[in-house]
Amino acid sequence: MDLFILLDDASTLSLGTQLEDLRQFINAQPATTRIGIAYMQNGIAQIAQELTSDHALASKALRLPLGIPGVNGSPYFSLGDLIKRWPEGSPRREVLMATDGADRYYGNGPDDPYVPEVIEQAQRAGVIVFAIYTPGVGHFGHSYWSAYWGQYYLSQTVEETGGEGYYIGFYGPPVAFVPYLNDLAQRLTRQYLLTFLAKPEKKAGMRRVRLATEVPNAELVAADSVYVPAGQ
Repeated sequence: MDLFILLDDASTLSLGTQLEDLRQFINAQPATTRIGIAYMQNGIAQIAQELTSDHALASKALRLPLGIPGVNGSPYFSLGDLIKRWPEGSPRREVLMATDGADRYYGNGPDDPYVPEVIEQAQRAGVIVFAIYTPGVGHFGHSYWSAYWGQYYLSQTVEETGGEGYYIGFYGPPVAFVPYLNDLAQRLTRQYLLTFLAKPEKKAGMRRVRLATEVPNAELVAADSVYVPAGQ
């Protein structure tokens, strides 16, 4: 498995109090997991450490966020940039984002076009996205309106890529990342690859899917839609 930890450089310095928890999470991953570290800057993913099986090396790449208002134009641009540059041949691709989810390029309000765009990118590349909400600096960090839409976009991104969102629906920084990282670690050990045939249409695009199981007391977490190429 390949796992990128993508941190928002426009986060408040409260993110720094979570770095030790992130280091412990990294060092606890199986030896077969390659981990990379990247920071959201100016709409790109500034990679601090390429994917590596040396977990100690990956944990050393963690640092305090710059904490500069506007240093990250859009977390969805940065996520898309990371997906485009992902090395070939990775069988499992996962991303953990820590950000306020606010799109400073588009602004607040419904129908942000960049969110479904990056969801389709993730779907086509087989990337599952997880996110922890953590506030940003400046106006977007204390605006309830911005926090609402940022969390809304984050929730949409993780739901439609098959991941999970943490600390969604609250305001202010999490006390600790530990409960969320523990849950994520558990989920990563319980993932299954499901293959099926989808009838292609004339145009490529997202198609709705519905999963069910006969196993009692079981919960399935998966994307609500999948990318289906156009018919030949």
